[in-house]
Amino acid sequence: MRILVTGSNSHLAQALLPRLCAAADIDRITGVDIRPTRFRHAKFQAIQADLRDADLIPLLDGHDALIHLAFVVLRGKTTLSGMRAINLDASMRLFDAAARAGIARTIHLSSASVYGNGTNLNENAAFNPLPGFVYAEHKAALEAWIVTHHPDIIRLRPHIILGPQAQPLLMNILRMPFYIKLPDPQPLLQCVHENDVARAIVLTLNGSPSGAYNLAAEPAFSLRSAIRHRHRYALALPFPLARFSLDLTCKIAGIGGEVGWIDGAHSNLTLDSTKAAQELGWMPEINTGKTLGCCPMQHDSNTPKRNK
Repeated sequence: MRILVTGSNSHLAQALLPRLCAAADIDRITGVDIRPTRFRHAKFQAIQADLRDADLIPLLDGHDALIHLAFVVLRGKTTLSGMRAINLDASMRLFDAAARAGIARTIHLSSASVYGNGTNLNENAAFNPLPGFVYAEHKAALEAWIVTHHPDIIRLRPHIILGPQAQPLLMNILRMPFYIKLPDPQPLLQCVHENDVARAIVLTLNGSPSGAYNLAAEPAFSLRSAIRHRHRYALALPFPLARFSLDLTCKIAGIGGEVGWIDGAHSNLTLDSTKAAQELGWMPEINTGKTLGCCPMQHDSNTPKRNK
């Protein structure tokens, strides 16, 4: 099997590429990224290209499967139009080209952020991305387009991805001795380790997977409990101040992401990953406590347990 991976210099690719190279039934992996790819292996070939204007058919030619990881998560100094050009326009162009090239299997890494909020959501839950959280809005829009134009594309919806190679934003938040002051019961979140996401991607390369799959580890947690575990004397930051600080940091320094994502702090977002277990044979091997680096996980006494 020959695999093409876009976003081969991304955080998740650093966990995925070694796993792909270790698979006996995978003969060659081609990585495409706008930046030079750091990963090296005898099975791996790196190509530096911009998906917005690259000649895609020659890139796709000779491959059996496409894994699409390339996406702008945190906008930073990127313009909204520039972010859309990468996340939506380039992705649609790529999927159209993959269909013309006869790629047998295409896997798109989506996100739990498409749901916005909810408890124990399965893959049939409606999309309701947080307004102003551009990354989530783009993920939802792209999935809606995929369902209409290329319904055979497999869509993975991991919750917050953490691990040594993962996007450091949430871990940086957890390391701060502050948490957002919210009324009880505290909203619940989930996460999933990068190695478990990489394993799910590999599992979708075989068998007959279809549609979307949620990926999340147990147990659910609140940000307050996770931060208090690390910082016994953490200070409660009023929500308006936290939101203002994030907005100011994003506008001045271009870090932290759009302010829209913090609005989700008021609500639960937990997933039902039963479909992945039943159809892919996927279960997270690394629980929430180990993923967060604060094992065992301690919940607030007044935080409700997740519905089963």
